[in-house]
This record gives sequence, structure tokens and C-alpha cells, in this order.
Amino acid sequence: MKRIFTISGLMLLLLFSIDAAFAQNVTVKGKITDAATGEALIGVSVQEKGTTNGAQTDVNGLYSIKASKNAILTITYIGYATKSVPVNGQTTLNVTLQAQANELAQVVVVGYGTQRKLDVTGSVASVKGADIAKQASVNPLSGLQGKVAGVQITNSGAPGSSPSVSIRGLGTVYGNVSPLFVVDGVWYNDISFLNPQDIENISILKDASSTAIYGIRAANGVVLVSTKRGSKGKPVINYNGYAGWQSVTNQVKMANATEYATAINELYTYNNITPVLFNDPASFGKGTDWYAQILRDAFVTSHQVAVSGGTDKMTYNYSFGYLDQDGLAKTNNYKRYTVHLSNDFKPVKALKLGYTLNGLAGKSNDVDGGIFHELFGVAPTLPVFYKDGAYGDPNDYHTGDGNNYNPQATLDFYNQKSRNLRLTYNAYGEVSFLKNFKFKTSFGGDIGQAEVRGYTPVYYATLAQKSLNSNLDVNHTETRNWIWENTLTYDVKIKQHKITALLGYSAQNNRAKQLDAHAQNVPYASSGSQHSSFPDTTNVTYYRDPAQQIHTRAVSQFARVNYSFNDRYLLNASIRRDGASQFYGNHTYGYFPSVGAGWVITNEDFMKNQKVFSNLKLRGSWGKVGNSVVPINPTQQTVSSDPYLTYIFGNPQTAAQGSSINTVVPPTIVWEKAVATDFGIEGAILDNKLSFEADYYNRETRDAIFAIPIPSSLGTTGSNLIGNQASIRNRGFEFLVGWKQQVNKDFYFSVSANLGINNNKVLSVLSGKNPIYQGGNGIANGQLATRTVVGEPIGEFYGYKVTGIFQTAQEVAASKQTTAHPGDFIYQDTNNDGVIDSKDRVVLGSPLPKYNYGINTSFTYKNFDLALDFQGTADVSVYNANIAYRFGNENFTKDFYDHRWHGPGTSNTYPSVNVGATDNAKPNSFYVESGAYFRLRNAQLGYTLPGSLLSKWKIQRVRLYANAQNALNFFGYKGFTPEVGGSVGSMGIDASVYPLYATYNFGVNVTF
Repeated sequence: MKRIFTISGLMLLLLFSIDAAFAQNVTVKGKITDAATGEALIGVSVQEKGTTNGAQTDVNGLYSIKASKNAILTITYIGYATKSVPVNGQTTLNVTLQAQANELAQVVVVGYGTQRKLDVTGSVASVKGADIAKQASVNPLSGLQGKVAGVQITNSGAPGSSPSVSIRGLGTVYGNVSPLFVVDGVWYNDISFLNPQDIENISILKDASSTAIYGIRAANGVVLVSTKRGSKGKPVINYNGYAGWQSVTNQVKMANATEYATAINELYTYNNITPVLFNDPASFGKGTDWYAQILRDAFVTSHQVAVSGGTDKMTYNYSFGYLDQDGLAKTNNYKRYTVHLSNDFKPVKALKLGYTLNGLAGKSNDVDGGIFHELFGVAPTLPVFYKDGAYGDPNDYHTGDGNNYNPQATLDFYNQKSRNLRLTYNAYGEVSFLKNFKFKTSFGGDIGQAEVRGYTPVYYATLAQKSLNSNLDVNHTETRNWIWENTLTYDVKIKQHKITALLGYSAQNNRAKQLDAHAQNVPYASSGSQHSSFPDTTNVTYYRDPAQQIHTRAVSQFARVNYSFNDRYLLNASIRRDGASQFYGNHTYGYFPSVGAGWVITNEDFMKNQKVFSNLKLRGSWGKVGNSVVPINPTQQTVSSDPYLTYIFGNPQTAAQGSSINTVVPPTIVWEKAVATDFGIEGAILDNKLSFEADYYNRETRDAIFAIPIPSSLGTTGSNLIGNQASIRNRGFEFLVGWKQQVNKDFYFSVSANLGINNNKVLSVLSGKNPIYQGGNGIANGQLATRTVVGEPIGEFYGYKVTGIFQTAQEVAASKQTTAHPGDFIYQDTNNDGVIDSKDRVVLGSPLPKYNYGINTSFTYKNFDLALDFQGTADVSVYNANIAYRFGNENFTKDFYDHRWHGPGTSNTYPSVNVGATDNAKPNSFYVESGAYFRLRNAQLGYTLPGSLLSKWKIQRVRLYANAQNALNFFGYKGFTPEVGGSVGSMGIDASVYPLYATYNFGVNVTF
């Protein structure tokens, strides 16, 4: 009995001990935030010290962990100081972490994985999705403007349009000149399908060492985009929305009706036309303000709802977005619907599965692209409508300009609608095995369908604006692309040696086709967003362009090794072998190697006791990358019928229509390759407050595919010889400096500035020293305004240098331009041969900016936050083609009217109103202006409501903000905006681009 009692007592004692032990454990919950900004930190590691027990924070910075009531929680997060917090029996522990600002400790996204910035040997820039989402940019690329050194973003104002992007200058001149975009591992030519709110991070790979792993399409740089994913925790709902308006900034002021009539009378007198057009110019007053008539303050609104969360086995992130953006021209509108779905599954410890879907549905009411030139040229003496309700007719002798259109009629009868459906997808599986190995397979793609329908009714508005038949035109484009990639990664650390090796295989298939159709006498369907279908097949003309039926395939194998010794000495080497169907024979495959090395100086023993540098690193790289986006089958000789060629054959003789060779083609096309070197230094001083980075790069594009104009004397009706016939170099420097400081518990600020310097130069071209003239778009009288020649930048402006204005007939008679008139340009006799001809032309400037820079700031004081971003370019030129692009009596700018020559001594810089005459319209220095600008790219003021006000409504966070984009612009250019894009060879030519506009909006961000 005693024994039984003793055993029972021991059992009871054990049970009490176990119960007491369990009673020592508590569930600790809390939120971890940035001490400076108050923003939630995602993925922070929370671990019970001395155990393997741990947890991570979710998308709202929340965590939950069961731990001993006397435990110490170790809080660690990359880029922040580690913090140890005693539990002391508490069940709620909110922790703030102090940023260390150690840039080298941060993790950046690179090709096929991530790396500590410490281990990166190439030039890689990273931008947080939050910095992009804060702006009012419709396209995420616009949000990058001014944030990364060496990256030039040129915006287009049309709603739904995508900006152009170049990284470290212009290296490709034919085909796709944009960088490769990789979204969650899938390759794309643009990212217009993404809602900026869905982006987690963007990495820009700039040097060949970092881009060579994407060899086949990396010649113009690589942009890696990671979208948002879910994390463990209860469901979190976030709403972000704003509404505002867009207004034209720096609007060009035109001459009013009285001034216009005065100028046109001068033009008639100048050309000895009598009588003059307007008897009493003053009677017209100010006349019609056509810009006020057609343009407007355009409404814009955006809304997005996202939900995320998950468990140990599954996480999710879903979002739905809506954008409604009006264009500056009345009737122009764009609507976009986006969806982002992502799931990650972890059924067992060693296996991960997941997928991502991004969907876009866009539709727009388009505007005639020529309307902005019409607005520039239309006469202010022309009424919008006559008193009887008819449209003002420009061909009316007494009120019109004789060679223009009524913009209101253009707006009213232009009926074109566009639709765009796009689905991008990616599914992956990842398995870890044998401790150090990881295998990942992913399959993704892009399914797109775009349709443009234009309908012209039977109407009569003006003599030039009419249609006797109704017409329906449809352009239908489909894309079907997929990519399958497999990688095997070996990651091991042996004492001081760290090795990461990657092997990969990739297969791609891209297909696009286009169909055009036209029909007459189609009734208009007033209901619905699109016009009705074609009435019957007999009335329809179909057109399928073989050049638009594209099908390409590629297979690739690649390998990379990263090696680090004691976090001091770094080595990176990779090679990729690509085979592309665009090439054939011995040129089917291209090989793209790279190597990079780095030295972390501050990790050396001799640097341990120094107090100057928080970190300091040197790096250098070399690599070769390719470009497979080239013309399909350019070596195929084509022949076409020519109705103007007839030949006489036979007996009896009969006339037969002839044919002609379209182009002169090369025997074969080979890979376009870019070989680049990069040397960089990066570091930080003053306890990591001041960080800096500098790079020197040299990139040479070899075997560049170039189109050389050929004379018709060779028997061709075409105009170009396309082939590997040029070598182009981009060489420059990049600088980045930043300051981050927590002044006190309430005030934090950061300031960073970046500068990119690029020099573009043609090293060789098949035409040798013979220039290639281009740039005829928008230039009067078919003149060519740009030149490409060895030793100079691509597409530089080329023409006559203006030295003054002829004042009198005697001055003309004594000059080398004896056919000129008073008021005409005086051109410089450059070669001093006594004759003014094409040999006197000189370089007038370059449309490629030498300097791109940005300044980005952030300030936080208690619950207030302020962000100011500035951006600009320098040493760049713009060709103002609007001034001389005249066919009759178009209007003049107020600047031109006020400064024009209208008699001896009135001006020695501006010509007479006969500026559209043949000699005055020739490309010359008067039309080339500085394209430099500086702007307040984005300004945002926000206020986060105190948590004490929100807790009773179970709302985690509410932030209110006001935003202004492009509100302040400083430039000397006399057009709407110096930010002028264009195709290679015609860049920087302003023939009425979409006006620059500022966006003002107010928004709210709410998290439940």
C-alpha cells in the first residue's frame, strides 16, 4: 500500500510539474515596424533565444509565437539592427527596429534568384514597389523615372500608352530597342499589363555580368519584376484609391485672330499676292481659342482592393484594380481592369508549389493622333460653328487657312475604339533534396488579343472633312507565347567558403498574327461599345501582312557559379548557349559568357579598427549578351508588281505590267551582340548614414542590325539594305549618393541623388564614311533632319547654321544666297567655297541626352510623411518641326509672332512669316533647341491616422494623401514638352507630340 501511495505521489508530482511547465508558456503577439517610418516590416524573423522555435511577420508586420514566459525573443531583419526583447510574461509585444542602412546587407533580386548586395559583382539597382505605388503613374515604368542612374524613361501622354525605356544608352537601332522584362520568371517585351500596386520590387540589371544569364534578349538590359505574394497570418484586406485630374502644363500660346490675320497679310504681301486675305485684322479680336475648345482638365481615378494571408501550408494574395483615365482631348478615354492572383503551397517541408495570374482588360475611345497638329495650325479666325450651326470651314476664303481642318469636326467624326485582353501566367514547383540541392521548374506565358475598330460614317462637315461612303476598318492581333524553364541550384557553405552553382534549361515559343479587314457601306451601331460586325463576306476586303505573322522558337542552356571567401573576395561566372529560329546554319546558336569579381575591403583585417568606412567594396565585370529580336527572314528576296512599270512584249506587241525588287538583302543575318565591361565602387561612411556608388561602363554593340538607305538606281523600289553592318559604343559613368538619418524618435529623413552620363558613338557602319540621312517625319518639304555617321552619335541633327536674317534686298544681292529675300535665314558658308549648298551643313545637336539625373527625398515627422522626387536631363537637343511644317496659312505661335522679322531692323534671329518656304524650311539651327529640363516629378504629402482612433473600428491603418505629378517644369524649349521620343533615326523631332500634363489627386489607403 505504501508503495502504491509512493508511486501515486510521484505521478501526481510529475503531472503537476508538467502542468506547471506548460503553464510557463504564453502566446506572444505583436507588430514589428520601422522605427523611422512606422511602416510594417514583412518577413521579420522572431525566434525564441536558444531554441528552434520561431515565427515570421505577415504583410502587416504581425506575428504570433508560443514561448516561455521568461523567454528572450531575438528579432532579426536584413538591413536592421538585431534586437533582443524579454517576454517577462507579456502576451503583447510591439517592437520597432532601427535601420542600419547597411546597403551591402540587403537582399536584391538577380537573375534566377536573390543575392545579398554584398555578393553582387555586377551593376544592379533595386526599387521598392512601395516607391512606385506612391506615384500617380498609370504605367509602373513611369514611376521609375529619375530613380535609377543610367535609366532613361520617355513618357507618352496618351492614356494607356507605355513609356519607352533605355538602359545605358541606345545600342540597338533596328527591331525592339527596349530591355527584357522578366515578371515572376516569365519573359515579356513590356509590363503594361501590371497594376503598379501589385509590384513588390523592381531590379534593373545594367551590366553584362548580371544580364548575361539572360543572353538571348539581354543586349539592352534586363528589368526584373517581383509581384506581391501572401504570407502566413489572418486575412488582411487593403484598399487603395485616388481620384483627381490632369491639366496641360506649359501650354504653347498661339497668336490670336488679330495677330494671325496680320501675319497672313504679311505672308500675302511677301509673296506678291493681292489682294491680301484680311481687310481689317483688328475686327477679328481674339477669335477662337482652339486649345480651350478641344482640350480639357481630364478626370482620372484608380481603385484597388487586395486580400492576402495564409497558413503554414498555403499563402495567397489576390487583388482587383480599376482605372478610368480621360485624355486631354475631349472624347478620349481609357478604362483598365486588372486582376492579380497568386498562391503558394507547401504540402511538405521540402516541396513548394505555386502560381501567378495577371489579367488585364482595357478599352478606349481613341482620338485622332493628328488633332494636336491641327490645333497648332488651325486659324483662330475660324469659328467652331457658323451661326447656322454648320462647321466652320477652313477652306472658306474669308476665315480659314486653306490647308487645314476644323478640329471640332475631327473630334466629332473620328470614331475609333480599341480593346485589349491579356492574360499572363506562371506556375512553378520547387523541391529541396540532399540538404544543399534545389530543383525548380516553371511554366509561364502570355495570351493576348487586341482589336482596333475605326468607323467613318457618311458625313459632310467641311470641304476637306467629308465621306461619301461609310467605312469600317478592323485590325485584329493575337499573341500566344510560352516559356518553360528548369533550374538546379547547389548552395553550400564550408567554413569560410560559400558556393552557389546553378544549371538551367529553357525553351520558348512566341507566336503573333495580325489580320486587317475593311468594308464599305456598313451601318453604324449606336448601341454597345463596338461597331456591329461586317454585314456579309462579299463586301469585305481582308489583308494579312506576312511580316506580321511571326513565329519564333528558342532553346537555351545556362550555368552560373557564385563564390565567396570569408565575405571578402567574390567571383561570379556564367555562360549561356541560345539557339533561336531567327537564325540558321552555323549562326543558329550564340554563346554568351560573363565574369565578375568583387573585393569587400571593409571585411579585411587591416580595416577593422578604422572608423571612416562602414562598408567599402570594389567590383568589376565583363560579359557578352545578345539580341534575337531581329527581322524575320530578312535575307529573303522579295519582288512586287509596280503599276508604273510597263514593258512591251510579243508580236503583236502588248504592254505588260512590270515588277521590281523590293530590297537588297544580305546573304545571312547573325546574332547582334553587346560586349561590355563595368567597374564600380560602393560603400558607406558616417555610421552608414552616407552611402555612395559609382560605376564606369563601356558597352559595344557588334554586328548591329542596321538599315542603310540605297539608291533607286540599283533597280529597287524599296529603300533599305538590312543586315549586320554597324558597331555602336555607349560609354559613361553613373553616380549615386544617399543620406539616411533618424534625427530623433519623431523625425526621419532620407535624400538620394543619381546621375548618369552617357556618350553614344557609331564606331563603324557598312556605308563607311558616307552618312545615313533620316528624320523626315514631320519635316517640311520632305527634308531629312538627322544623320548617322562614323564617329558621331546615332541620329544627330544635321543642317545649316543660321548666322542671321537678311534685312534688305541690297544685303541679299551682296550675299551668297542671291535667290533669298529680306526676312530669310542667312546660312553659314561652312567650307568657304562661295556657295551655300548641302556641303555647308553641320552637326546641330543630338536627341540622345548626355546627362540624366534624379533627386529623391523622403521625410517623416510623427504621423506625417512627405516625398519629393525631382528629375531632369541635360545636354540634349529637340528639333521643333512645328514651326516650318506648313502647307498654307497655318497659325503661328505667339512667340514667333512677337519676334518675327517684319521689316528692316525688326529681328535678326527670327525669320519672316514666310518660314515655310523651301529654303527657310530646310533643317537648320533655328529649329534645334535645347531639350534640357528639370521638373518636380512627384510630390506627395500623407497623414496616417493614430491607431488609437482606429482600434474600435478594427481598422489597422488609414493613410490619407495628396499627390502632384509634373506640377513644376523648368525648360527653355518653346514647344509643349522637351520630352520627345520617336523611332531610331527620328528621335527628338517634335511634330506635335501629346502635350505634357500635370496630375493632381487625393487618395486613401486603408488596411483592415
